[in-house]
Amino acid sequence: MLFPTTHDTLVCLLAGGAGERLMPLTRERAKPAVPFGGIYRIIDLTLSNCINSDLRRIFVLTQYKALSLNRHIREGWSVLPSELGEFIQVLPPMMRVGEYWYRGTADAIFQNLYSIGSETCKYVLILSGDHVYKMDYRLMLKQHVDAGAEVTIGSIMFDAAEACRFGILEVDSHGRIVGWQEKPTDPKPSPINPEKCHVSMGIYCFDKELLIRCLLEDAEDLNSTHDFGRDIIPKLIGHHRVNVFNFVDENLKESQYWRDVGTIEAYYEANMDLVSVTPVLNLYDAHWPIRTYQRQYPPAKFVFAQEGRRMGIAVDSLVSSGSIVSGGRVTNSILSPDVRVNSYTEIETSILFSHVEIGRYARIRRAIIDRHIHIPERTEIGYNLEEDRKKYHVTETGIVVVAPEQRMFEEPE
Repeated sequence: MLFPTTHDTLVCLLAGGAGERLMPLTRERAKPAVPFGGIYRIIDLTLSNCINSDLRRIFVLTQYKALSLNRHIREGWSVLPSELGEFIQVLPPMMRVGEYWYRGTADAIFQNLYSIGSETCKYVLILSGDHVYKMDYRLMLKQHVDAGAEVTIGSIMFDAAEACRFGILEVDSHGRIVGWQEKPTDPKPSPINPEKCHVSMGIYCFDKELLIRCLLEDAEDLNSTHDFGRDIIPKLIGHHRVNVFNFVDENLKESQYWRDVGTIEAYYEANMDLVSVTPVLNLYDAHWPIRTYQRQYPPAKFVFAQEGRRMGIAVDSLVSSGSIVSGGRVTNSILSPDVRVNSYTEIETSILFSHVEIGRYARIRRAIIDRHIHIPERTEIGYNLEEDRKKYHVTETGIVVVAPEQRMFEEPE
């Protein structure tokens, strides 16, 4: 099947969020740069969707503490031939229109209208760099063109009890959006299933000319918060052809997979799903590969096998390159690259970022340990939450996050 619209489409990937709800993991990095699944960053899922969808003109709009994100994109995603007009290009705030940072999602696009206008395209696809899912954007683009829509919004059916965190769509029988609620306390249920709501995925396909016009108007509105969900979309409904695209999941599982990993709990649960026997998100799918940048490390190693020594073992876990499990036991956990687990250590249901070293006889459970952290011998984390709260960040559900208060300089991840 041919999708000629991909050559007429420019992607704007919003990756500038501070990610306050993911603190302290976002103390030093932008939310899309947070590690995921051992070797990936959150943004890799969306970028992989773009490449798999044959979308090869991509602006990545960064802002908040973007050094590690910029480095990751430079090292891992400089794969497109510029001589063919293809690119993945980072756009930092340029302050062309005022002396201020991005004031909202719409303002982020508005401040980059100079770059967007310089590209020959008919459609602009606006994506978020901090969601985890698999999607072929070509299907959405095809529907947008075939239906004669001016705006198309990606939507997924979501439990009504949790839908208050998102924009809620009211859709008629022809797929036209006729109503919108932005993060309502009482979301309007779907007429198809009263226990579900039509939730916006934060994926917008615009006709380029309409996008430019409405952003220029919004910029002059002193009462606007300059956000797509709060300001732009509600004003367009009823005056323009705003359609819904019902999410088609390329994950090819029984239930649809789309995760907003914007809280520590959601992030932790999404990672723990990956170590289950049959994870919902399939990382081993050759049909829809997820790519990333990986530094050159030797293979993972498990020792010892000598008589009388405790063997290093990892079960129901993801163990990345360069990691050594030396006489310790790892269960239901994720080890990022270059992690060292020393003898007699117990690690369970935990996420260890790169360059972490766990000292002998340590016991760790339900924890997230940030990069370049050395855990001393005989340390216990996750067994006495009251004591943990004195030294670490502990969530309401008892997940312990071990992160440095402040680094003097940026170390490679």
